[in-house]
Amino acid sequence: AARDVFESLAAIGLTPEDASKLGLAIYKVAMPWPLEPEGIRAFCAGLERVLVIEHKRPLIEDQLRSALYTLPEKKRPLIEGKRDKSGKPLLSQIGSIPVPEMASALVGVLPKGWDTTKADAYFARVGRSGDAARNNATETVRTPHYCSGCPHNTSTVVPEGSRALAGIGCHYMANFMPDRNTDMTSQMGGEGIAWIGQHFATEEEHMFVNLGDGTYSHSGSLAIRAAVTSNANITYKILYNDAVAMTGGQTVESGQTPQQIAQQVEGEGVKKIVIVTEDITRYANVKGLPRRVKIYDRDEMDAVQKMLRDTPGVSVLIYDQICATEKRRRAKRGLRAPDRTRVLINTEVCEGCGDCSIKSNCLSVEPVETELGRKRRINQSTCNTDLSCVKGFCPSFITITDGEFTAKDQPRPEIDATGIPLPETPTLERAWNVLFTGVGGTGVTTVAAILAMAAHVDGNAASSLDMTGLAQKGGPVLSHLRFAREPNMISTGRVPPASTDCMIACDLVVAAGGDALNLMDAERTMAWANSDVTPTSEFIRDRHKKFEADLLAARVKRQAVDFDTFDAEALSILYFNDAIYTNMIMAGFAWQKGGVPVSLRGVYRAIKLNGVKAEDNMAAFDLGRLAAHRPDRLENAKDPRGHVTEKTLDELIEDRAARLIDYQNETYAQTYREAVAKVRAAEESADLGDRLSIAVAKYAFKLMAYKDEYEVARLWTDGKFDAYLAKTFKGGKVNFHLAPPLFSKKDANGHLVKKNFGPWMKTGFKIMKRFKGLRGTRFDIFGKTEERKMERGLRDDYLAKLDVLAAELSAKNHELAIKIAEVPDDIRGYGHVKEASVEAANLNRDLLWEGWPAGDLPKAKTVLIAAE
Repeated sequence: AARDVFESLAAIGLTPEDASKLGLAIYKVAMPWPLEPEGIRAFCAGLERVLVIEHKRPLIEDQLRSALYTLPEKKRPLIEGKRDKSGKPLLSQIGSIPVPEMASALVGVLPKGWDTTKADAYFARVGRSGDAARNNATETVRTPHYCSGCPHNTSTVVPEGSRALAGIGCHYMANFMPDRNTDMTSQMGGEGIAWIGQHFATEEEHMFVNLGDGTYSHSGSLAIRAAVTSNANITYKILYNDAVAMTGGQTVESGQTPQQIAQQVEGEGVKKIVIVTEDITRYANVKGLPRRVKIYDRDEMDAVQKMLRDTPGVSVLIYDQICATEKRRRAKRGLRAPDRTRVLINTEVCEGCGDCSIKSNCLSVEPVETELGRKRRINQSTCNTDLSCVKGFCPSFITITDGEFTAKDQPRPEIDATGIPLPETPTLERAWNVLFTGVGGTGVTTVAAILAMAAHVDGNAASSLDMTGLAQKGGPVLSHLRFAREPNMISTGRVPPASTDCMIACDLVVAAGGDALNLMDAERTMAWANSDVTPTSEFIRDRHKKFEADLLAARVKRQAVDFDTFDAEALSILYFNDAIYTNMIMAGFAWQKGGVPVSLRGVYRAIKLNGVKAEDNMAAFDLGRLAAHRPDRLENAKDPRGHVTEKTLDELIEDRAARLIDYQNETYAQTYREAVAKVRAAEESADLGDRLSIAVAKYAFKLMAYKDEYEVARLWTDGKFDAYLAKTFKGGKVNFHLAPPLFSKKDANGHLVKKNFGPWMKTGFKIMKRFKGLRGTRFDIFGKTEERKMERGLRDDYLAKLDVLAAELSAKNHELAIKIAEVPDDIRGYGHVKEASVEAANLNRDLLWEGWPAGDLPKAKTVLIAAE
C-alpha cells in the first residue's frame, strides 16, 4: 500500500517536494498486527488528519484509533480510512484499492494551494479508459478449465439427478461447468460438512462430495470422520491424481497410496469403498487393499456412482488417475514412459456434432473450419492422451499405438534474421509499462520473466507481476512488466489504469476484456496481437460458439495509438510444430516494433539463463522480429483451425455436385443441380440476391450426402487422411473405433457401444465403398435401419419443400425462407446423437413453417439444439 501511495502521488503530479510543502507525511507500517503503539503515536501527535490506506478490510485503522484514543484532544488527529470524516464510504474494503481510487482519496484530503492540472488530466484519462472498458469489453470470457486430459474431466461428473459439493482443489472448477451440478465450497477439511448439518432436514437423500488427495492428506480425512459420526448419506469421491496439482504439482505430503487411503477410511468406519481407474490392470498385483474393496474401470463410473448413491451411510470412491500435466511433465523429464497411444480425427468423416467434446470435457478437441462447416480436430501440441474423446459417438476417430510422432521432428524452416535493423527502444526516462495478455498454462508468465531478466542483464530495473488466480488451468493471464533505470522509479508491480505503454496480446479474448482495456490509454498504448483465438471452454457445450478475431481486435484497436495483428500461433506450428512458442514470437514482434526496452543481447542472455530449449526460443524471438519487419521472408503459415474462402454461388454448386458424383453418381448430382436451380430462378426473378440459393446449395447437399456405411468407408479410403497420418506419425498400429448398427451391443440407455477394429478394417472399408450403388435399393442391407430411413426422409422432405419455397417466394418472406433452408445446419452426428439433433431441428423447422408464406418470424419461442 505504501508503494501504491507513491504511485498515486506521481499520477496526480505531486512531487515529494510539493507534498512536503503541503504538510504531507507518510508513515509506512511494516507489521500491521499487532500495531506498534509508541512510534505511531509519536508520528500522529500534532497532525490534523490521518488517512489510513490499506488494501482489503481494515486491520490497521481500528488499532490506530485505539492507540490514539488516549492522546489529548488537541493532539488527537481526525482519522479517515474506509470512511471519511462524515461517515461516507471513502476507500474500498473489498480486494486491492486501485491507484485512481487511492489518488482520488488523496486529492480529497490534501490542503489547497497546489496545481491540480496534472491531476485533472490524469482523472480524465482514467475516466476514458474506464468508460472504454465498461462499454467496449467483449462478452466472451476465458473461464479457467481443467487441463486437457485432466482426470477431473471424468471424476467430477455426477449421475443424472444427483448433486455434488466442491472444496479446495482443481476440482473446484466443476462449479463453473453447468453440466456438473456442483455447488458450494468449503475450507480444507470441511468438505461435505454443510451436508452433515442439512441432510436430516431435506427431502434430498444423498450427496456426492469431491475431495482431492492433497486435501485428504492435509485435513480432509477429518471431514470423512465427521461424516461417519453423523451417519449422513454421503459419498466422498477422493480424486487421487498423485500431485498437489492446483499449486504446481508438488508431491502430496503423506505420499499415501490408494490402498493406504482405503485402509484408513475403512478404519474410520466406512463400509463401502471402491476404486475407479482408467487402467484396472495396474491393480492386478497390488497388495494391501481391504478385502471388500472392488476395482472398476472408469467406463463404469456412472453405474458405480448410482450404486453408491443407493448405499446408506458414508461411502468412498477413490478415483485413481494421474494428473495430466504431471504425466506430461514427468514424461518430458524421463521419469515415466510416454503414453503409447494417441488420438486423431478424420475431419472428412466428422460431423461437428460435439459429442466428443461433451464426453471428454477436453479443450484439446478444437474446432477446425472446413468447406463443409465446422468440424473437430485433436491439438497434438496440448493433448495429454486421456482418450476420453474416443467415447464420442462418431466413426471419425482412430487411435495409433507405438507410432513415432514425427511432426515435431521435421526439419525447421530456416529463420534468417540477418540484416534486420535494431529498433529504437524506449529511453526509460520514466517507468515503462508492458502488459502481456494470454492463456494460462501456455508459458506467458515465463516469457514475461525472461524479458524482466533481460532488463537486469542490461543493468536496468524491472518488475514482473502475474495476475493468474486459476489461470494456470486455461484461464486469463495478465502479466504486468515495468521497466526503469533505477528500482526506485518503479513504485508498484502492477501497471496502473490507463498507464500501459505496450500491450502484447498473446490472447485477444483476454486483451479485449474489461481488466485489460482499463489499463490501456488510446493516446499512449501501442498494442500488437496474435490474431489466432484459442477456443474458450464455452465451445465444449456450444458447438456454434464463434471466436471472431476481427471483432475482438477492433475492441483493442479502439484503445491503442498503434495496433497490428498477425497469426503467431500459425507461425509457431509451421516452424516448430508446437504452439508453445507463440508467446515468444509475440515478444519478438513487439520488441522489433520498439515496444520493449531491453537489448537483443539481454534477451538472448536471459533465454539462455532460463535453460529450457534456448536455441528454439531464440529462434522464435527472431521469427517474431521477421514477422514485424520482413514478413515477406516468412513461409506461408496456414491457420491451424482452418480458414474458408467463400465461394461464389456457381462455384459452390459445382463443388457440391462434384462431391455428389463421388458420393453416388452423375444422376444424383443432377437432381441436386435441378433442385438448387428452381430456387435460384425464383430468387433472381424477385431480385432478392442469392442468399437463399446459397443456403439451399449448402444444405440440400448436406441432406443428400448423409454419411451411411458406404460413405464413411469411402471417406476413410480416399487418401486424404492417409496423407495426413503419414505426415504426422511413422509406424504404429491403427485402431478404428466404430459401432456398426447391425451387430453392435447397446448400453443401459439403448445406445450402440463402440468397439475397436484393427488395421484390417481398412480393407473392409475398401470393399464396402464399392457397393455404394446399392444405396437406397432393396439390396441395401444398411438402408433398412431406422436411422437410414430417417435420413432419406429428411432428404426427400427438404427437396419437396424447396418447390413450395420457390413457388411462394417474395420479398416479405425471403428472410424466413433462408432460415427454413438453413435448418439442416443443426442436424449433426451419428446414431442417437443425430437422432436428438433431428428431433430439435424438426421442432425448429415446424415453428418456422408456421409463419409461411406470410413471412412471420418466430418471436417468443426458442429451440436450443445440443448434442446429448
